[in-house]
Amino acid sequence: MSPLTGCSNNTGIEVTPPLFSNRDLWHLIWPLLVEQLLQITLGMADIIMVSSLGEASVSGVSLVDQLNILIFQIFAALATGGAVVCSQYIGGKSSSMAQKTAMQLLYATTAIAVFLVVIGTVFHREVLSGIFGNVEHDVMSASCRYFLITLLALPAIAIYNAAAAIFRSQGNSRISMLIAVLVNVVNIGGNAVLIYGLHWGVEGVAVPTLVSRTAAATVLFVCLYRNKDVCIKGIFHVHLDFHLIGKIMRIGIPNGLEGSAFQIGKILVLSLIASFGTSAIAANAAANTLATFEVLPGNAIGIAMLTVVGQCMGAKEYGQAVRYTKKMMAAAYFGFIILNVPLLIFSYRIILFYGMSEETSRLGWYMTLIHGICGIFIWSLSFTLPNALRAAGDSAFTMIVSMVSMWTVRVGMSFVLKATGIFGLVSLLGLPKSFGSLCVWISMILDWIVRSAFFVTRFARGKWKQKQVI
Repeated sequence: MSPLTGCSNNTGIEVTPPLFSNRDLWHLIWPLLVEQLLQITLGMADIIMVSSLGEASVSGVSLVDQLNILIFQIFAALATGGAVVCSQYIGGKSSSMAQKTAMQLLYATTAIAVFLVVIGTVFHREVLSGIFGNVEHDVMSASCRYFLITLLALPAIAIYNAAAAIFRSQGNSRISMLIAVLVNVVNIGGNAVLIYGLHWGVEGVAVPTLVSRTAAATVLFVCLYRNKDVCIKGIFHVHLDFHLIGKIMRIGIPNGLEGSAFQIGKILVLSLIASFGTSAIAANAAANTLATFEVLPGNAIGIAMLTVVGQCMGAKEYGQAVRYTKKMMAAAYFGFIILNVPLLIFSYRIILFYGMSEETSRLGWYMTLIHGICGIFIWSLSFTLPNALRAAGDSAFTMIVSMVSMWTVRVGMSFVLKATGIFGLVSLLGLPKSFGSLCVWISMILDWIVRSAFFVTRFARGKWKQKQVI
């Protein structure tokens, strides 16, 4: 899936063939769909298995997972920066520069991961207490134990994200999908043995996470080292190219700040949810897992968009970048409808599998319905479309819009709705106190509406096509 040379039609006018056929797009997207599904399945399995340990353990794991997602955003952002730069070099037919970019990406992500492991290990209790406040003692105890073990997986997660992004920039998403199968087998199998067999606590979820991520990173690194196209032979002779790292950072830092601000906002409103009690925390954890499943098509197509639009921009095929973006957005909407309609119909039965109380289950169901119904119409515009802008190098704009919308709309309105009891609806409908936590999910939808309006306008005006990455 590299750019093709131009050819002439029977009028003598040079015509550039499409960079990606429908078959190419499908071969790029379907492994991403499967990989995302495997990740979601793993998240659901973790929560379901740990739920056998009680709601305190579920709450502790879910709280730390929100913090871990914030940390993982750093590596995902750098991987995005590396993927965009690699894709554009591949589109511009500069394989040597793509190879150099791959190595610099691995250097940067590994160094940051090691630094975070050291800081997190030393200050773990202060970090958790500062973020989540005065949660119940058994919840905090479970959080600390789970956090310390999962911290050790950061270098492996950094290497995995970077290597997977490099493969995807070449149009190869199949290899990371296959490795995701390995992760699921090791992780879920390890959970079953340690929780049900050896009766471990939250450590029974954390240790398999560490082992599976380390195995996945090792396999993917070896595959990249042996890769024929963009490979990393010579990576152990460390040579830092700060010019290339700067290109990666110009995409990665805005994307990282955007993702971090987004996750910090989520953690802040999670502390707000925690104020409604353990029932609200557990319901939010279950609904978040299902919500991740609901957005699977848009998320997978958004990742693919980085490769497709990135290669188009590197080849200076701006018209094709627009056409592929529209085509992939249409596919995202189609996928949302096909997946979410049956999922929403059976969502309450799915929630019951978590084994929570009736009140907690009903609250988790309401959260799932709000997210799923509104997601069909708005989510892709809010999160899939901006990846086309990022692939072109317009990451500063997406950062500004996302951060401002997150903090003014999602966070701000969450506190307004909490203070007003969702404008009196909680008491009017006679709902339990824990249902006040729905204020966070309603505010989230308002955030989607605002950011999607800005991204659609930006794409339509075309200023993003003027950005220069390489």
